[in-house]
Amino acid sequence: MSRVCELTGKGPMVGNNVSHANNKTKRRFLPNLQDVTLISDALGRSFKLKISSAALRSVDHRGGLDAFLAKAKDEELSAKALKIKKDIVKSQAAA
Repeated sequence: MSRVCELTGKGPMVGNNVSHANNKTKRRFLPNLQDVTLISDALGRSFKLKISSAALRSVDHRGGLDAFLAKAKDEELSAKALKIKKDIVKSQAAA
């Protein structure tokens, strides 16, 4: 499974380890991914997602999963998150 946040699309970055002698070797900076369960108010059910800690703070700041997905760009979302967003929009249109 790739190390990419399902909500923000944040993935690994590359850089250098720099020693005291100024030797440089390649390394990867991995995002701080967490397995979390988020609850959708519109759908009334929970979803397990693998998201970064920064995305988790953004979800809390925006007021929950539904509000976050409403503002999120479709290009950044994973296929799973895109399906959740589509279901939320559909349920809100029906209500």
